[in-house]
Amino acid sequence: KMNFRVLPLTNNIGHRASVYIEEYSLSSGLRAGDALIAATAVENDLILCSSNKKHFKDIQDLRLNVFVVA
Repeated sequence: KMNFRVLPLTNNIGHRASVYIEEYSLSSGLRAGDALIAATAVENDLILCSSNKKHFKDIQDLRLNVFVVA
């Protein structure tokens, strides 16, 4: 069984996501959805697990765990 939590979209998450889009959209192709995911992880002090290293690797304050899909 997996445990999931629904996290609210806060003003801080929205602001951080917009900063990420400004900083990383051109260099790594980060779009709004991924920016919101990354900002949510950072604001809630969570590790983001993703197979999408390209979009997230440059975000300095993001704790990223990259996995490979076989």
